[in-house]
Amino acid sequence: MRYFVLLFVVCVAVTVAVAGRRGSLSRRPPIELFPDMNRQPKLRPQSPDDFFADGRTSRQPIAGTIAHDENVSFTDSHYADLPKNTGRIPGTTNFIEAMPGTVTAELLNRGEQRFNINCSPCHGRQGDGSGVVKKLGLATVANLHDPRIVEFKDGEIFNVITYGRNTMGPYGANVTVEDRWAIVAYVRALQLSKLGLVDDVPESMRASLKK
Repeated sequence: MRYFVLLFVVCVAVTVAVAGRRGSLSRRPPIELFPDMNRQPKLRPQSPDDFFADGRTSRQPIAGTIAHDENVSFTDSHYADLPKNTGRIPGTTNFIEAMPGTVTAELLNRGEQRFNINCSPCHGRQGDGSGVVKKLGLATVANLHDPRIVEFKDGEIFNVITYGRNTMGPYGANVTVEDRWAIVAYVRALQLSKLGLVDDVPESMRASLKK
């Protein structure tokens, strides 16, 4: 019991010594553990300063900067609420059925390149989920030929690439909008390579198929 009382007295003494005089007047400056929190080297807006050649602290926007303002037209911007940027029908949560634009050989080549860089480590180059990451122990990699994923709308695949899903992380910050759509087009080509039927091949090209 006496140890408890002694400990209590010590704690009270320390508390009074540290905080007991808070609020009292003193001519001595306060102790500042982090003085830079109060006095920071900074430039105040609308004030002159000789750091810059024009003597102004307020700077003009960097060339190409896009302001987040509703009065600015974002028709060609990645900030616009357009299907090409979101994969959704504007004003809804519904995904678009087919990707915007035309699928070309150049687009598929670009999609293959971006897929092999960003997607194949997990999903494998064939998109069957047998990438190196799965071989190292991650067993939840999706097989892109799974009927569930084949039935995804193009906009949903774009959305998954952008924001991720389940154990897949987001790639919106790593892959541009255009390259995401290129990957979507290439994923569809991979799915056709596995699940396509003869009827999916144009009649003029069926003769060239190997028997």
